[in-house]
Amino acid sequence: MPASKHDKWRHKPAGGSPAAVVGSHVEVELVEASGSRERLAFDIVPDSQADFDAGFLGASTPLARAVLGQCAGSTLPYRAEEIREIHVLTVVPSQRVARQDVAADRQAVIQRAISKSDLENAVRFALTVDVKWGDTDPEGIADHWE
Repeated sequence: MPASKHDKWRHKPAGGSPAAVVGSHVEVELVEASGSRERLAFDIVPDSQADFDAGFLGASTPLARAVLGQCAGSTLPYRAEEIREIHVLTVVPSQRVARQDVAADRQAVIQRAISKSDLENAVRFALTVDVKWGDTDPEGIADHWE
C-alpha cells in the first residue's frame, strides 16, 4: 500500500494499545512552534455532553477529531494558534460520567443572552421613540421584561 503524504508525521506504536474513541480519557502533550510543551487531559464525549471546563471535550471539536483513532505514543501534526504537534501520551477508558443536562444548561445560557440583548435593543428603541414621539419610559421596559 502506498504511503500517504502524512505518514512521515504520524507515528503509531505497534502492540495493540487502545485507540481513542468517544468514551476515552486521553492525555496529550501539545507542542508549540517555540518548542514549549503543555499537557492536557480530557474525556472525549458526544457533543451534547461537552463541557471543556469540566474536562469533557466534544467529539466534533478539531482537537478531538485529530485524536480520535490515535493510540498512546502517536505523534501527529496539529495547527492551532502556536501549536504545531500533538503527542498522545495515554488513552484509557473514561472513568467519569458527563452530565446529561449540559446541552440544556448551554441552551438556557444562550436564551438569557438573547433576552438581555432584546431588552437592550428595546430600551435603545424606547429612547429614540421618546425623543421623536414623546412619552416613553425606557426604565419601565426593564421592569416588565420577561
